[in-house]
Amino acid sequence: MYSVSSNTSTSEASRPFLTWQRIIDWSQEHYRVRTFAKDEKIPARPGLLYLVQRGAVRLVGSAQTNATGGNASRLARISPEEAFLGFVGAGQPFEIVAQSPFTLQSYAHVDQTSVLWMYWHDLDNWPHFRREVMDAFRYQHQRKLLWLSTLGQRRTIDRLLGFLTLLIEEFGEPSEQGYCLPFPLTHAQIGSAIGSTRVTVTRLMGKLRQRGMIRTQGDNLICIPSDSSLNRA
Repeated sequence: MYSVSSNTSTSEASRPFLTWQRIIDWSQEHYRVRTFAKDEKIPARPGLLYLVQRGAVRLVGSAQTNATGGNASRLARISPEEAFLGFVGAGQPFEIVAQSPFTLQSYAHVDQTSVLWMYWHDLDNWPHFRREVMDAFRYQHQRKLLWLSTLGQRRTIDRLLGFLTLLIEEFGEPSEQGYCLPFPLTHAQIGSAIGSTRVTVTRLMGKLRQRGMIRTQGDNLICIPSDSSLNRA
């Protein structure tokens, strides 16, 4: 029914440990690493490269729009809710792109999330690692195309299941329940990602659980059953 393919674990397994350790040491020597508490905003800015050393980073986006109020000469700025755009796991890069009227921000999704940063030309010190970073960005681009395909589904329940499947394929860890996200995700965050509401997500999550298509474990960690876990049930 389901097989996991974690890019993060593959990257960690293939990366020479000495190179990664040298980058960590370099970031500490140059004061370019910082540890964040859960839900703390990461003060990232465009034009820099960020690497997640430990934990997970949550990316969110929003669009600023102008609307006219009662006085036609006065513009009122509306700030819509932030939309969840995905995670960046340990060992993976990310960057913040600024393009008006859209804004992109990053938050530590779990406690003790450690992030280091550098200028792009700093990668000249590690040519092999530069190739890994570019490969990681290409992989992220491919995942976003799959995400867009999922969001094109007409039925909300199909968007929901497709979204959860993509997340767990990328970040899932094996457990007795199948494959589970290693960190929690609220129904409101899921709703913002698939263009729905928290109430609707809660209702549809209940349907998926009743059908045995998803399960929960521990602190409401979302799981997709594997064939073996279904056979045990």
